[in-house]
Amino acid sequence: MKTIVVVGAGKGMGNHIAEKFAQNDFRVVLMARRAEALDEYVGEFEAKGFDAYGEVADVTDMESLTKAFDNVIAKFDSIDVLVYNAAHMDAGNASKLTADEMVEHFKTDVVGAQVSATKVIPVMKEQGEGAILFTGGLFGVHPNAFYEFACMSMDKAALRQLVQMLNQELADDGIFAGIVNIMGVVGSDDVHQPSKIAEKYWELYTSRKDFEICY
Repeated sequence: MKTIVVVGAGKGMGNHIAEKFAQNDFRVVLMARRAEALDEYVGEFEAKGFDAYGEVADVTDMESLTKAFDNVIAKFDSIDVLVYNAAHMDAGNASKLTADEMVEHFKTDVVGAQVSATKVIPVMKEQGEGAILFTGGLFGVHPNAFYEFACMSMDKAALRQLVQMLNQELADDGIFAGIVNIMGVVGSDDVHQPSKIAEKYWELYTSRKDFEICY
């Protein structure tokens, strides 16, 4: 059985992405900060007949994040897919951001993503294949679409660049890196329902035509 690790599990996108892969015979490992929430999520997956596990991880704490991945690697023979779905969503205009605010956002939006990737890359190289998928958005493609979310725009743009570099760097190792850019507010209309967006992660994983999908 293949294994997917979803960093940033939750009732929104994280669990819907995980369920899409679970429906295609993946074992699901959910990562989030709160053990109580993870227990609930795992129970919901198991009630549907899926193989699911939880690992507590704080993406702003590199020791916590590293430990969580070490636990997963020790427990399972393979990690076939990583989805990094964590984001720091607080608003703030570019002219008013403090240095501390920018650093805190960047730790969640970009550093946690890169650290997560570096933890699974050696495993995937040894396997000879794998996929690393990230959640991007309108912010990173059109920075002034929601100008009051300046950190999110800057960080998603940086994340998009990171994905492009990983995509090229890891291709010869059989590892695909890609990003789904969600071009609207999740749940705001029929198109952007979480279950429909989750389909795009599966499409990106299976098609691998380009490093990104904008949806």
